[in-house]
Amino acid sequence: MPLLETVEQETGANPAWTILWLHGLGADGHDFAPIVPELLRPGWPALRFVFPHAPVRPVTLNNGVPMRAWYDLKNLDLDQRADESGVRESIAQVEALIARENARGVPPERLLLAGFSQGGAIALAAGVRRERAVAGLIGLSTYLPMGSTTKAEATPQALATPVFMAHGTHDPVVPEGFGARSRDLLKTLGMDVDWHSYPMQHNVCAEEIRDLGDWMDRRFKAG
Repeated sequence: MPLLETVEQETGANPAWTILWLHGLGADGHDFAPIVPELLRPGWPALRFVFPHAPVRPVTLNNGVPMRAWYDLKNLDLDQRADESGVRESIAQVEALIARENARGVPPERLLLAGFSQGGAIALAAGVRRERAVAGLIGLSTYLPMGSTTKAEATPQALATPVFMAHGTHDPVVPEGFGARSRDLLKTLGMDVDWHSYPMQHNVCAEEIRDLGDWMDRRFKAG
């Protein structure tokens, strides 16, 4: 499987940590690159931000129009929303990028796997299934796909991974209830989920970036 193309930013020489960040439906790897300077704090280790481009595929709910997507959307219902074959294909592509970071000197224990909306769904789905856990999972305005198979496929190592989830209370694209149900499922499995909600729609706000920075700061200090 060829590696996905990526946009990359390094905050210093010889990055000690990687943040692998997956964009939402119809966007690309450039979408969240501008967030880097807003997120950074003095005293953090050198970081490599990796923003991959999702493959282009037809999306059923968008009248079959091809766009960058991590999987097809066939139904608005939470349990039927994600195309399982597409989700598993994207998980494999994320695994290949994590392996490349390991080869570049950043092991999974110093990698944060993040995503917004569809990208967050893949980040959560990949993270709970890893035999070698990453340092943390970040899911913004998102949900956990294939929830019914998660309990059977989640690994004990992955279930010890800390999770940051955030959602807008007025989100018309991914209702906050979808995120809350996924949060509750992850907590039921024993995961430590740091949950935040904000009075916003399907986007990211300054307060959220601040809270995420606080959470990331704790990950770096623990690592």
